[in-house]
Parts: sequence; structure tokens; C-alpha cells
Amino acid sequence: WQASMKSGSLSYVIPCNRLPVQLMSQVRVYTSNGQKKDLGSEGTNGSAPQETPHKVGTGRQDTSNAGQKQSFLKEPIQVKVKAVLKKREYGPKYTQNNFITGVRAINEFCLKSSDLDQLRKIKRRSPHDDTETFTVYLRSDVEAKSLEVWGSPEALARERKRRKEAEIKYRENLFRNQRLLREYKEFFGNTKPRSSAAAMFFKGPGKVVMVAICINGLNFFFKLLAWVYTGSASMFSEAIHSLADTCNQALLALGISQSARTPDPSHPYGFTNMRYIASLISGVGIFMMGAGLSWYHGIIGLLHPHPIESLLWAYCILAGSLVSEGATLLVAINEIRRSARAKGLSFYQYVVQSRDPSTNVVLLEDAAAVLSVAVAATCMGLTSLTGNPYYDSVGSLGVGTLLGTVSAFLIYTNTEALLGRSIQPEQLQRLTELLESDPVVRAIHDVKATDMGMSKVRFKAEVDFDGRVVTRSYLEKQDIELLLQEIQQVKTLEELEAFMLKHGENIVDTLGAEVDRLEKDLKQRNPDVRHVDLEIL
Repeated sequence: WQASMKSGSLSYVIPCNRLPVQLMSQVRVYTSNGQKKDLGSEGTNGSAPQETPHKVGTGRQDTSNAGQKQSFLKEPIQVKVKAVLKKREYGPKYTQNNFITGVRAINEFCLKSSDLDQLRKIKRRSPHDDTETFTVYLRSDVEAKSLEVWGSPEALARERKRRKEAEIKYRENLFRNQRLLREYKEFFGNTKPRSSAAAMFFKGPGKVVMVAICINGLNFFFKLLAWVYTGSASMFSEAIHSLADTCNQALLALGISQSARTPDPSHPYGFTNMRYIASLISGVGIFMMGAGLSWYHGIIGLLHPHPIESLLWAYCILAGSLVSEGATLLVAINEIRRSARAKGLSFYQYVVQSRDPSTNVVLLEDAAAVLSVAVAATCMGLTSLTGNPYYDSVGSLGVGTLLGTVSAFLIYTNTEALLGRSIQPEQLQRLTELLESDPVVRAIHDVKATDMGMSKVRFKAEVDFDGRVVTRSYLEKQDIELLLQEIQQVKTLEELEAFMLKHGENIVDTLGAEVDRLEKDLKQRNPDVRHVDLEIL
């Protein structure tokens, strides 16, 4: 091939039924700019290449194939050479063009804000919803400035270590000052306005929990007095039940106050799951403290029965407990109905899905309390009528079984919530249809929507974007005439590369803006969606 190219001719062997036909033809090579070049020309005078056919075989064969060769020599063979850019190796030096924010530059390279004033500033698309653009700096400029300020990498490393130690010491002093401030407030009184965490206990689930704490605390006190006076096993179970409810609801109050904390770097998604954790521990406490002690006291009563004293005061206390527990139950039912109506769910769906774990615990505990009061009163009545103490012990076992059932339900529902269950299929379908109806989206895959608790949803999907729509969106914001002039000025491969790099980066920024727009639309049309992660395919 190379020898034929140098001699200005190219030999082809075309299969034939009779004789091999060898053809020579002139070769013209076209470069990427469309200019043809005669490889057969040896000089620079532009003369036509000389054809020097090679003689192969006998003269008779050449004479017989002469006519065929003339027919093939009329059309020259054209070979086009494809221009390919040289592959660029991106080393560490290229990554110096990366951007860095001003906050990171100050923290990581120990600079002052005045040091950044002398550096080149670049406006980039902001990842935050409240700002459209923000200022960044070239990482190479920041590194050079830090070396200029500190003199050497060793000095910079020493300064970083010193600042790290100062930060640790500052945190220790801050903790100590906060403790002193709390002691000061306890001694002189706190005159600040009521915090938002305390205000949570005057409405919604917080109000339900506080009412339940007060009522169950009073019930425990009076039931304990009745048990001391009568020695009834059922009354003891009721007293333990009220004590367990009071402790568990105090734990729920702690979970509500902790869930109101603002997110921090260690917990970027907040502390809303503290309500589920408190409800889970409450369910375990009901099982161990309420059901366990009730079963134990009932079994002891069966093994070692003893006569029961007058049950008049016990009946009076049980009647008062029934009224108070019923009132708390009504408060919890009304709160759940209101919340379920706001979410468009039925009462049963709201409870089973554990949308509000704190109110659910109060509802189930008070429902179990009302039923257990009825069971205890029935068994105590049978004991007073028949004089058989075994009925009273059976009542204690019945109360323990009821508490065990409630605790098992609470443990199951709160565990499901903490594991991160999916949202309802209807809601997921609405989110999917919203994305697929957008022109910029070609398809979506691997859709996941997780209920993070307390009406907060995290949505994730892999999106196949339509590059033509994204490019058209970019072109709509450009001056087409100016863009056409830039295209017409492109003459070399280097200019073409610079043109493509410039507009390619802008198109990528346009794609990022489209992602931000889709995330904002999802949050606006679905208030429950708090976190959106769209991955580009």
C-alpha cells in the first residue's frame, strides 16, 4: 500500500471467473479542509502524476486486458482521511481549574476575606434555592495565595493544626459557658420568650401528650392507694398500668421536644425520627413494665390466693379512672381525626401507618386503659359476689394480655417507620407522572420515595434527559446571529475545540438549571416532599 501510494498508483485484485484482472488507478487524498492532494506528484510544480503501471504476467494477458483497464482508469479512486483530535491526558495539573467557594478557601487554606479580594472572581449557578448565582474562585489561585501568605506548605500545615486545636478548645469553652448560663437562668429566672419547643406542648400531639401525663399521674396515685387498702391483684395491675402510661408519655414528651431540634452537620435531615424512637421505647416499656408485672401478679395470685377486703373504694376509683381515661381517649381521637382529614386518609389508615406516633401511643394506651378498667371491674365484681379470689387474678392476667397486645402493635408500627418505608402508591404515581410530563424528561428509572416520618418524604429517581430539548433551551437564551458569526469564524481544529468547549460547558449548566427547576416543581406541588435527589443518566 505504501509503495503504491508513493508511485502514484494503487493496485486492486478483482476476482474473475477466468483471469485475475489487475488495475491501476490514480489516488487522490482529501484532507479535513476539503482540499485534494495528488499523492503521485513527487515535485511541487503541480504537474499531473505520472502513471507507471507495473507489468505483471505475459504480454498476451496485458494485451487482452488493456481495454478493461482503460474503462476502470476513467474514474479516480477518492480516499478521505478522517480528522481526529488528539486525545488529551488530564493530569493533576488540569484539576487546578476546579472551583472553590470563599468559605472553604478561608477555612481550608487559612486565609482572610481580604486575601480573596485580589483573586479572580467567577459567577456560577447556585445550588441553593434562595440565590441564583454565587461567587467562586479558582483552586489554583487560592493555593498560590495561601503559599504567598504562609510562605511554605509546612507553615500552612502548622497553622491548620493550630486552628484545629483552637476550635476544640472553643467547643469545650462553649459547653462550659452554656452550662453556666443554664445555672444562671435557674437562679435568676428566665425572662426570654417561650421557645418553639415549649409551644409545641400547647397544640396538636404535644397537647394530647401533656393532658395524658397529668391524668395518668393522678390515676396512678389513687389506684395505688386503692391497692394498698384492698390488696386486689386487679387493682395492682391497674396501678402499674397507669404508672407505665405516665412514664411512657413522659418519654413521648421528650421525643417531641427533641424532634423540634434544627438539623446540624451530624444530622443533616433533622431529628424528626426521635418521635418514632420514643414511641418504640414506650412500646417496649409497656410490654416489660405493664404486661410483665400484671402477668407476674396474676400468676402469684393464682398460686397463693388470699381474701380481698372491701372493694367499695376500689370501685369508686375505677369509676373515676374510667371517666378520666375516657376523656383523654376522646382528646386523642379528635386530634387523629383532624390530622387524618388534613392528609386525606381514613382514621384506620392514619393509625396503622403511624403518621403521628405520639398521638397513636396515647390513643392505644387510653383505649387499653378503658378496656382494662372494664376487665378489672368485672373480675373484682365476680370476686365480691362469689368470694373466689381466682377471678381477680384472672383479671390481672387479662389486663396484662391487653397491654402486651398494645405494646406489640406499637413496636411493629414504629419499627416499620424507622426502617424507611415507601410512600403510598397513589402519591408515588403522582410524583412520577409530574416528572414524565415534563418535555425535558425522556424517561425515569429506579424511582424511590421514602417516608422519613412526620409527613416528610425523600424522593429519588434516575432521569434520562432529552439532550435536544436541553440544547434548544440553551439556544433560546442566546443571540443566534452572534452564534452564527462565531461558527463562521471557525477555520481550524483548535478554534473548533475552543468553540465546542465554551458552549458545551454552558449546556451542562443549562442541564443543571433544569434539574433545579424539576426539584423545585416537585416540592411546590407536593409539600410533603422535602428532599429530592435526581440522578442524571
